[in-house]
Amino acid sequence: MSDSAQTNDMQVIKSGSQDPIAGPAECFTGKVQISTLFNAPAPARVGVAVVEFSKGARTNWHSHPLGQVLLVTEGQGWTQCEGGEKTVINPGDLIWCNCGKRHWHGATAESAMKHVAVQEALDGKPVDWFEAVSDEDYLA
Repeated sequence: MSDSAQTNDMQVIKSGSQDPIAGPAECFTGKVQISTLFNAPAPARVGVAVVEFSKGARTNWHSHPLGQVLLVTEGQGWTQCEGGEKTVINPGDLIWCNCGKRHWHGATAESAMKHVAVQEALDGKPVDWFEAVSDEDYLA
C-alpha cells in the first residue's frame, strides 16, 4: 500500500510521507523546516502545515487574507500582532491570527518551537509576506 490512499470520499496521508523543506530566506529568519501536510482541492481552500523553528528563528511580518490558526505542539515561541505586545506561546496554545492583520511568530531565543498551521487561501493565496522582523523588535 502507498503512503497515501484515496477514495472518492477521503484521502489518508500517512505520517512521515511528506518531506520537509527549508523555510525560504525571503520569508524567515533562522533555520525553519516546513512540512506541508495538505492543500485541499477546489472548491475547498484549506491548507495545513507543520512548521519547526530552531532557537531564534521566526517568520517575517506577514498576513493571511482569511486568517490562520496555529497550534503549538513543542517548545516555546513568541507571537506578535503589529502594534500589540509580544506574547509567549507554549504547547497546547491555540492562536488565531485575524484576517489581514500583520503579525509574526517563531521560536524564542532560548527554545525551538513547532506548530501546526491551518489557513485558507483567497484566490489561491494563503499569505502575504512583508519585511523581516528586526532583531530589536524580536528581542524587545
